[in-house]
Amino acid sequence: MRSVLFVPGDSEKKQAKALETTADAVILDLEDSVAEANKAKAREITAAFVAANRTCGKTLIVRVNPIDGAFHQDDIVAITRAAPHMVMLPKATPAGVTALSAALDTEETASGVSEGSIKILTVSTETPGALFQMDGYLDASDRLAGLSWGAEDLAAEVGATTNRRSDGVYTDIFRLARALTLAAARHAGVLAIDGVYTDFRNEAGLRDELAEAVRDGFDAKLAIHPGQVDIINDALTPSAEETAAARAIVDAFAAQPDAGVLSVDGRMVDRPHLLQARRVLMRSPHG
Repeated sequence: MRSVLFVPGDSEKKQAKALETTADAVILDLEDSVAEANKAKAREITAAFVAANRTCGKTLIVRVNPIDGAFHQDDIVAITRAAPHMVMLPKATPAGVTALSAALDTEETASGVSEGSIKILTVSTETPGALFQMDGYLDASDRLAGLSWGAEDLAAEVGATTNRRSDGVYTDIFRLARALTLAAARHAGVLAIDGVYTDFRNEAGLRDELAEAVRDGFDAKLAIHPGQVDIINDALTPSAEETAAARAIVDAFAAQPDAGVLSVDGRMVDRPHLLQARRVLMRSPHG
């Protein structure tokens, strides 16, 4: 998974268009992009879309409403029946993930959906308190598949007038949130998904931010516009040469599983190199 495209849960037109993109995953949003008056309709439209397109080749994710809100339970009941590949929890905490997992257990059983088949993604940094709980994702749920982060809600919560400096770089608290998300994802052994780049017409800015994401070790990035998808895929797709080098490392350790250090193509590699090689292959269409 490299590109993860948001589309509103109440727009059949945008949902259909999302299937025409090269996005690896589509998030059908029942939260921020849907007005309260349209929540029930969005739930209905999204459930029908998921049920009809589960085998489309893309990972279908539904972002439900926050776990302590008025719409959450109805979201879970309706969406579980449609059996999306994943549910995204906003305003997430480790305790929230555990509670969502328990609710999915119940609804999967009631709906005849395969137990444990619906995985969980999060938006993990939308409240100040969430930043102090990131280590808890290690034991939150076996359903946990990935952590993402968000700067917009966090900015509102802390009272920031902006989340970026004049040069486009995030200010300190948002850089901290991003770094904690990456560290927590690696600690929990799940996908690390970089946040949205909201200036969707600024291709150069998006490419700069993607270069940082690749450098730092993120697996994927959220997109808010179809025009961002190909740019994200391009940045996060390893070259054929990078894939071949990673494959050589993985194959070498597979042939000598007890080895701590090996020589591969004239250089010494050890277990950290093997871990990095596996992550390269995860993002590679050549691997």
